[in-house]
Amino acid sequence: MTKAVRPDRQGTSAYLGDLLDTLTERGRNLIRWRGPEEAPVAAPDLASLGDLLLSRRGEASGVALARALVAAFDAAAPEERLGFFALLADRFGPDRAAVDAAIEAVRDDAPDAVERLHAASEPRRQELLRRLNLAPGGTAALVRMREELLRHLREHPELRRVDADFAHLFGSWFNRGFLVLRHIDWTTPANILEKIIRYEAVHAIQNWDDLRNRLEPTDRRCYGFFHPQLADEPLIFVEVALTEAIPDNVAGLLDLDRAPISPEKATTAAFYSISNTQKGLAGVSFGNFLIKQVVEDLKAELPNVKTFVTLSPVPRFAAWLKREREDDASALLDTDSRATLDLLDEPGWHLNPDKAEAVRAVLLPLAAHYFLKAKDDAGRPIDPVARFHLGNGARLERLNFLGDVSPNGLRQAHGLMVNYLYDLGQIEKNHEALAEKGRIAASEAVRRALSAAPTPSDR
Repeated sequence: MTKAVRPDRQGTSAYLGDLLDTLTERGRNLIRWRGPEEAPVAAPDLASLGDLLLSRRGEASGVALARALVAAFDAAAPEERLGFFALLADRFGPDRAAVDAAIEAVRDDAPDAVERLHAASEPRRQELLRRLNLAPGGTAALVRMREELLRHLREHPELRRVDADFAHLFGSWFNRGFLVLRHIDWTTPANILEKIIRYEAVHAIQNWDDLRNRLEPTDRRCYGFFHPQLADEPLIFVEVALTEAIPDNVAGLLDLDRAPISPEKATTAAFYSISNTQKGLAGVSFGNFLIKQVVEDLKAELPNVKTFVTLSPVPRFAAWLKREREDDASALLDTDSRATLDLLDEPGWHLNPDKAEAVRAVLLPLAAHYFLKAKDDAGRPIDPVARFHLGNGARLERLNFLGDVSPNGLRQAHGLMVNYLYDLGQIEKNHEALAEKGRIAASEAVRRALSAAPTPSDR
């Protein structure tokens, strides 16, 4: 029966694709535009295409116009794309006259006035983005478009209103109900495996042997979230090691010569790499859903696995500590600790046991302060990985000195790594304590490390 279904689905897909191409070609003829092989389209022309797309009601011409606008944007020069974003911000906002009329209707208590105000206040660019999504490959094109937009926000804050509309729509289009969890292994198609190598953001995959070591052994798992409109593009993926204890360093997990264990012997599932792959989907959270779904799948497959932890990087710790060391007024450091931390400037310090132990005694209390006391302007933990896991209800379980002695691990965190523990019975409690009271869930071991640090006012 399975063999009969697959050809039918392929035949239907091919038929719909041919039909779509036919409709698109007819629509393209309406606007006499052949595609990106022509000269790049200037920003005003991109805006004209946008106006035309919003004005058309026919489905065929709408698909063609959407396709044309996407192709024109891709073919345009960078400055023209930026001009198009500016036009979206200025000319494709709400219809002010319609908003004013709707406000008056609300004041007059007219029937359906609030609903009319809601409709009138929606920026026109939201509908434009919806219609662009009609183009073949439109979803992927919009993700790329937002990726470029994000690069301009620092210098052009007026474009944030455009980004807010992207984020609003993406939050709906990429919600959990549309995402599919797929197990990625050594038999997964090569085009997806190549993307796992390319997108790995935590521990770079050196070659195909390295990738195979992460996917093929019986004590390794990899899962990714996929969206129907980006079928061969994992939105986020997680690499998992099945172990007999909570790991404290990443080298042992990535060792090509290690001896795999039987999954039935594992007691712990360690999430040692979580990578978001689409920069254009920044701010659209998949990770919390991914971890919870993977935990449920592993529990069903391996009831012997009871402990779920991460082995996580600390990407901003070295930069934070550098600022403290450069601040002569820092209350976290005295003369002796400053002298000890000078060892961090010596190449290979971590290879000398005496130097490493001296640094350890100073570094771990500072790390505890970094996680439990240091906050950003919004009162959140300053470390982005900590914000993610603690916000999902995990507990800061352990500080791992020299957990990652790769060049990147030493550069970003002086080798520090941490474990976050996902205790399924405490996740909601931990999340609410952080969200409502700013209280960070941490183990006694981490809090003892904090007690060894100076206690200035929070910095």
